[in-house]
Amino acid sequence: MPKETMSPKERCLAVLQHKLPDRVPLDFRATREVHDKLCRHFGCALDEVLERLHVDRIVHLRPTYVGPPIEPGYDLYGCRLQEVDYGTGVYAEVVSHPLAGYSTVDEIAAHYTWPTADWYDFSGIPGQLAGKEQYPVSGGGSEPFLTYKSLRGMEQAYIDLYEHPEIVHYCLDQLFGFRYEYTRRIFDQVPYGTVQICGVAEDLGSQESLLISPAAIDAFLLPRMKRMIDLAHQAGAYTLFHSDGAVRSILPAFIEAGIDILDPVQWRCAGMAREGLKRDFGAQLVFHGAMDNQYTLAFGSVDEVRQEVIDNIRILGAGGGYILGPCHNIQAVSPVENVIAMYETAYAYGWS
Repeated sequence: MPKETMSPKERCLAVLQHKLPDRVPLDFRATREVHDKLCRHFGCALDEVLERLHVDRIVHLRPTYVGPPIEPGYDLYGCRLQEVDYGTGVYAEVVSHPLAGYSTVDEIAAHYTWPTADWYDFSGIPGQLAGKEQYPVSGGGSEPFLTYKSLRGMEQAYIDLYEHPEIVHYCLDQLFGFRYEYTRRIFDQVPYGTVQICGVAEDLGSQESLLISPAAIDAFLLPRMKRMIDLAHQAGAYTLFHSDGAVRSILPAFIEAGIDILDPVQWRCAGMAREGLKRDFGAQLVFHGAMDNQYTLAFGSVDEVRQEVIDNIRILGAGGGYILGPCHNIQAVSPVENVIAMYETAYAYGWS
């Protein structure tokens, strides 16, 4: 087995700069049920599990909430949450939508209080880096249309794009403005270039096509997302564009806006074949994820997991530009053996 010559931070930066790392970086994201399963399997805490799996852990910078008390069972935006047991795990689902009853901007402005960055204390952020200088750092970012859907209800949010565009524009200005200032204050706490990754997310794809039209993306989302992208670049960070699904058709516009990393590369979706993505966009994008959660990790055999790892490294990792990880949180239905096979195979085959 070759010997590592880079720290996780150096390895990640090499990939972000389209240089060859000593090996393909490995990322991890999973539900708490998977955390528990892995800890039981290895008989140790999660930090040690990730070390054993050779995961290049990321430090996530977060300020401390000091704002108005949040009622139990509600989130920051006033949405009521309910835990839903789906058999193998639990998710918190939004079950009330505080802006659902309003039909004008004036009503919302008069009756709803928007969160602000003033509700957070950012002074402790530098201390979150102590002793973790060897790891890549993530901080800030945004996903406002996801929050808008929680505030208005999913069906109404999509209807609003066509029937109430003024409400969408007003609310997205508030949501983007909050996350922009929140992110800016994180960056202000650390030297230039300390934060390597800033997520600029919106789930825009289904299995077969886009969820909303390119015209609506251009009108409501892309200009605001570009403002966040520009902020990240000014701080020396790279922007990770997260969108599930079939989003190939909008990649040129997002590349022009400045995205650096595409996550999660759901290659089984229409138009998302890995070979084409690497051929057409590999010079401009780093690919992050690409280990299929819908079939391979959840229901595939260990041999299928191993083959997918090898294929991803061969295709997406050719010449660099790939961080291997699951396409989303590993779900509780995924066998521990598949999770271990993913990381062990990546570590064995990912050397430059």
